[in-house]
Amino acid sequence: MFEKEMTVNRRWWDGVTPVHFRSRSYDVDGFRRGASSLLPMEVSELGDVSGKSLLHLQCHFGLDTLSWARRGAIVTGIDFSQEAISTARGLSDHLGVPGRFIESNLYSLPDVLDEKFDIVYTGYGAICWLPDLKRWAEIIARFLRPGGIFYIVEGHPMTNLINDEIADRVDLTGRYFNHGPVRYESPNTYTDSEEPLRERVTYAWEHPLSDVVNSVISAGLRIERLNESRLGFFKAHPLTRRREDGHWEFPDGISDMPLTFSLLARSPD
Repeated sequence: MFEKEMTVNRRWWDGVTPVHFRSRSYDVDGFRRGASSLLPMEVSELGDVSGKSLLHLQCHFGLDTLSWARRGAIVTGIDFSQEAISTARGLSDHLGVPGRFIESNLYSLPDVLDEKFDIVYTGYGAICWLPDLKRWAEIIARFLRPGGIFYIVEGHPMTNLINDEIADRVDLTGRYFNHGPVRYESPNTYTDSEEPLRERVTYAWEHPLSDVVNSVISAGLRIERLNESRLGFFKAHPLTRRREDGHWEFPDGISDMPLTFSLLARSPD
């Protein structure tokens, strides 16, 4: 199901990986100097990962994965983009930060990996590329050891409502519920890079918070914490401002809407 859309997306990610690698937004040079791509929210909420095995779903070219490795985790990253996985492996080797990277469509991962992990992690901007959250959650549960933790930090689906073309106020006219794949076409990627893309079309899916929560519950995981935050991870609207810690937020008095949510769930013992 949605094989055509997923194929289009994979080609797009293959094309944008080198653009992202060179962009200021991803700051690979800073990462080489020892900086972390992780934001304070996920570091604080997931806590000490030292010595724990961590499976990172939809890892792109591995900056977050290797940032967890620098914090002591034994990391495995998976992504369906051959270019992203190749770049992640090269970065790991070049910096001497250990990490294993596997090229796989998320839904096909059980065909190529047969292990259990202490932590399954997925970060910002990931689940909008997935058509089926029920199957997603089942795969998460499949790879967790008994008592293992699933943690997601992600843009709040309320941000899908923001009309970012209206700069002087927060206008909520977008779609919240999932109506099937939404087709986007843009000559550039979402980073600060203005480098033109060869592949310009992508497909995305909106997932309301209830779909995320219910999929995790239906997979047999026990939700221990669900948080919503006014701190974001990208410039969701022209009025948002970047903080010194890397998060984005609306100034006081502009909007109090949530920009991020996080969820921690545990596999049964």
